Amino acid sequence: MAADRAVPTAATGPPADIADIGDIAHIGFPGVRYDELVEHGRRKLGGRWVEGEEQAPKAYGLVGGRIHGAWVEVTHVLPLRNNLRDRPDLKAHIDRMMTEWAVPSETPMDRRGWVADPREVMAAERTCDEAGSTLFGAYHMHRVPWPDDPLRDSCTALDRGLAEDSGLWTLILSLVDPSVPRLRAFFEGDNDREAVICMDGIAC
Repeated sequence: MAADRAVPTAATGPPADIADIGDIAHIGFPGVRYDELVEHGRRKLGGRWVEGEEQAPKAYGLVGGRIHGAWVEVTHVLPLRNNLRDRPDLKAHIDRMMTEWAVPSETPMDRRGWVADPREVMAAERTCDEAGSTLFGAYHMHRVPWPDDPLRDSCTALDRGLAEDSGLWTLILSLVDPSVPRLRAFFEGDNDREAVICMDGIAC
């Protein structure tokens, strides 16, 4: 539910008549959906906040789509605004996870991490359900280059630890260079289980 990603607290699984979410091989982004996701990251990076959202250069959200066998057509990019990371009943637990999995970076450990607001998650699930889509993934932004990972377009140990057994795809938006966004997707944060990102909403 927490960390440098946005994860539903109780994500619904795929309907019985479609392929397992983990079997997805291609994720098709219509141009408008891709632009929404990238603009969310650029806006947060640029300090352009919307009312009611956490004022920090971090972008997190959920992704819904219609699954067609081994590929999914993205229908929804659903940014999350609230971060419950500092809520008294959650903070100590999140701090422990940061200590266990995170490596030092520009952001202090006690400011890293994200806990999705269950109300936002349930609203996202309703939006997808009403459109006949499935909430299949969560995205978050990487923005700080590391000496051993200058592109920051794959999952960290923290991402992997927190995505394990989530049943969701982790989409990494690298904005190390905001003019050249990079988007990749990994099932449950496992860098060895990558889906191909396709533009124009088609399988490739």
